[in-house]
Amino acid sequence: MLLLWIASCGGGGPTAPAPSQGKAPVAKKKPEIAPVSGVTETAKAETEFTYNPAGKADPFKPFIQLTRGLRVGGIPLTPLQRYEISQLKLVAVIASPEGNVALVEDSAGKGFFLKKGTLVGNNDGKVSKILKDRVVIEELYQDIYGKSKNAEVTLYLYRPEEEGTEQ
Repeated sequence: MLLLWIASCGGGGPTAPAPSQGKAPVAKKKPEIAPVSGVTETAKAETEFTYNPAGKADPFKPFIQLTRGLRVGGIPLTPLQRYEISQLKLVAVIASPEGNVALVEDSAGKGFFLKKGTLVGNNDGKVSKILKDRVVIEELYQDIYGKSKNAEVTLYLYRPEEEGTEQ
């Protein structure tokens, strides 16, 4: 009875097949790959890639360098050359034996003195005359044909239409 009980408790699952008697199991080998162009794997692991930026362009720099506040020759602009002439207001004219001096003001109230020959405006303007009631500035501009021409811009101490009115 003990034998029957052991035989019935054997698990009932499939049993592993018995090894055949003639051959032993053989482990499979990985096929070896021949090195390409004579370089071994150890040589590949030893050499690492290094980047040498000498002689190469910086990829983070812009292609075009905009230099604000510089003229073509690299000469810095004066504060008066950064304004349009229309942004300046003539406030006073001071008469002196050495030549008249004009005081102009920007929209923020900052004042600048002008003498004959002072560079004004962003179109290469130059003060040509300072009279008792106005300042005449010569500017260079290009016409529709691309030719450079001079234009006179006048800043008045008071506007011509205000002449007749008194306050």
